[in-house]
Amino acid sequence: MSSILSQKVLLWSLILLVYQFSISCKANQQSKYLYKFIQSKRFQQKPSSHEEAFYLSAFVDEHVPNKVHVEEQLRLMKADKVKALPGQPKGVNFDQYAGYVTVDAKAGRELFYYFVESPLNSSTKPLVLWLNGGPGCSSFGYGAMQELGPFRVNSDGRTLSLNKDAWSNVANVIFLESPAGVGFSYSNKTLDYSNIGDNSTARDSYIFLLNWLERFPQYKTRDFFIAGESYAGHYVPQLAHLILSNNKKMKHHRVINLKGIAVGNGWIDDNYCTKGMYDYFWMQSLNSDETHRGIEKLCDFRNFNLTNECVGYQNKAADELGNIDVYNIYAPLCNSSATKTSYSGSDFDPCSEAYTVAYLNLPKVQKALHAKARKWSSCSDLSWTDSPASILPTINRLISSGISIWIYSGDIDGRVPITSTKYSINSLKLPVNTAWRPWYTGKEVGGYVIGYKGLTLVTVRGAGHMVPSYQPHRALSMIASFLHGKLPPESNS
Repeated sequence: MSSILSQKVLLWSLILLVYQFSISCKANQQSKYLYKFIQSKRFQQKPSSHEEAFYLSAFVDEHVPNKVHVEEQLRLMKADKVKALPGQPKGVNFDQYAGYVTVDAKAGRELFYYFVESPLNSSTKPLVLWLNGGPGCSSFGYGAMQELGPFRVNSDGRTLSLNKDAWSNVANVIFLESPAGVGFSYSNKTLDYSNIGDNSTARDSYIFLLNWLERFPQYKTRDFFIAGESYAGHYVPQLAHLILSNNKKMKHHRVINLKGIAVGNGWIDDNYCTKGMYDYFWMQSLNSDETHRGIEKLCDFRNFNLTNECVGYQNKAADELGNIDVYNIYAPLCNSSATKTSYSGSDFDPCSEAYTVAYLNLPKVQKALHAKARKWSSCSDLSWTDSPASILPTINRLISSGISIWIYSGDIDGRVPITSTKYSINSLKLPVNTAWRPWYTGKEVGGYVIGYKGLTLVTVRGAGHMVPSYQPHRALSMIASFLHGKLPPESNS
């Protein structure tokens, strides 16, 4: 048995090397980590198909103090306030905070967060937690600095520009680097880095929220939403389920006022997402008819039964893609000799990740963020211990809870494409409440929307895997509609 497993590991390692060679070396790390993780799950003889039930009363009592020292929490909140980030432009009219929240004092496990309050009427706007995927990638480095945060890093890697389409226009937003080992988050217990998975990530994120709300008690009763992309297709529903399960058992002051979740280009089912990916390659003329027929005939993704013939056609599919960014199939690749000097708010600079890495490794930036000095990287290699093959059962339970559930999809992402999302949602067999229609930003079609009983699917036209990066204005319009509890606008006036 061990020799068979070793052969499988070797085979998939070779496949991964071939595939990574076939796509741009400049593709963002979050996307690469998702692909690597998808392939690593094939090493398993049997993928995990269940999720752990989360009832954490005893655990919460251990890691969330019963007696809150208000003055101490106020001191911590004030200490976390960021006076200014190095290189930030003039005209910053919002408060920002950054620092650590303890999720396990004995282990010395600390999660790093960056929090931006809305510049207008922050006291009346909802609270949003943003999570990036990987698993193992930074919500601060991607979400805050390249997608929906208030700043973008300029090509000099030292200065910032304002993002006029930041989601903080419509909400107060927390960016959490989770689990420990990602970004600036860390643990003093080395074993923590080899004992990480979906369950522990949800648990630590939940403990983070409870402790963070003690530090920022003005948000305890605020409408709360969770949003994220990519492998956060696991994180977001799992954390939402954990919150709702424990709200029933918690004392009133520990109840989190969860109203809804939004998942973008999320990996939510191994079978449907993999099949949808290869179908999308073919539909977009990235793969040949012959290759697609071979994959259709020989690859059993539902049972993870991948024959040598199937693997051969997958290799061929990878070769046929050529040197493109599969996470935005029409985007240019990073060309460092042709970069812009500042963020323009229109075309996303494909070299943005390099600028962000340079900026977040400046000692003065880490000091301003109250971060522990370290070499910061976009993603971290973590030993992942559990990952269910499907999150659809969790989504079904969330539908029954009555919270708002939106799944959105940039329509030119090839890694977790709209076909994958459609296949996953269609498997739930939900009744349609609102027929498929276009939605608008100004006079342009922003995408398409369909409302099901308990769930809304939204596409974002012209967006890749990181929707707010490629279509910032459309993404802002979409998330504003989500937070207001209404479908994106159907008028083109």
